[in-house]
Amino acid sequence: MRKVRAVAAAALACLGLSLGLVSGCASPADESGRDTEAGAATPTAPTPSGARSSAPAAPPDHEPVSYKPSSPDRTVRTARGHLVNTCVPKDLRSKATTLTTSDGAHLSALVLGDGPDGVLLDHEQGYNICSFIDIGRQLAKRGYHVVIPEYRNHGASEKLAVNEHITRDARAGLAELRRVGAKRVFLAGASCGGSTAAVAGTDTPLRVVGLLMMSSPARCIGADAVAAVRKLDVPTLLVVSPGDMRGAVEKQVREVYAASVAREKELVIDKSGRHGTDMIRRGGDSGAALQDRVIRFVVDSYATAR
Repeated sequence: MRKVRAVAAAALACLGLSLGLVSGCASPADESGRDTEAGAATPTAPTPSGARSSAPAAPPDHEPVSYKPSSPDRTVRTARGHLVNTCVPKDLRSKATTLTTSDGAHLSALVLGDGPDGVLLDHEQGYNICSFIDIGRQLAKRGYHVVIPEYRNHGASEKLAVNEHITRDARAGLAELRRVGAKRVFLAGASCGGSTAAVAGTDTPLRVVGLLMMSSPARCIGADAVAAVRKLDVPTLLVVSPGDMRGAVEKQVREVYAASVAREKELVIDKSGRHGTDMIRRGGDSGAALQDRVIRFVVDSYATAR
């Protein structure tokens, strides 16, 4: 019960809410996509038709960077020299790279797949890069070019004194997609990751083809999702569970839904009571069905955009 309450408090803090015991935006670590800030030591869905098309050879990888990771005990260095979260399966660690944001923060990230059809997957605050790793792997196999950044003050990304400007992390992910050859992008994120993805999508040079926001608040750490969705007329899927944070999350998601100018938009009510990607990863059969629905929505959004 103590662990559950700590996770709830972390999510509420990121939503600007309170249970009377909130002190930060990190949640207890486990192997399922959540992470915790550490000390200062250094360490089945349908296949899209035509998703993959010819693209120029990928540019060279970024050079590795030396920095202090947020969770040294959960960070390893790849053969190439990049830092990556230990939750990342060994067969994917060679896909790790290091992004640098506009304010100089260093982010661990995974770049999966190739081609012009990009997907940005942004995790929740207090979770980690592995929140979306299964979906990212499946989308890459279906021909999409996927970038999954790990946000500042999380996992193998740089530990900073203050956790702010997180929209710059989403923008760094979009910049990487553009650098490696993507021409279009589907924006996706959970909790504050969805809010920041939407904000970053309003001014990217990439053509935005769709938006997924799971348990995403109206506003989070400077990211105004309400203002963002007023500028994004693309297929939009919002997902929330009424039991998440005693209904507080649903209230904010409905505010985002009401503000959206998308002509094609849908609000999915999930009955699991879970937050963000936990609706998928911890939702059993309903979670598997939701994951298939998410992947299908990406495929359909690209089909509509062609």
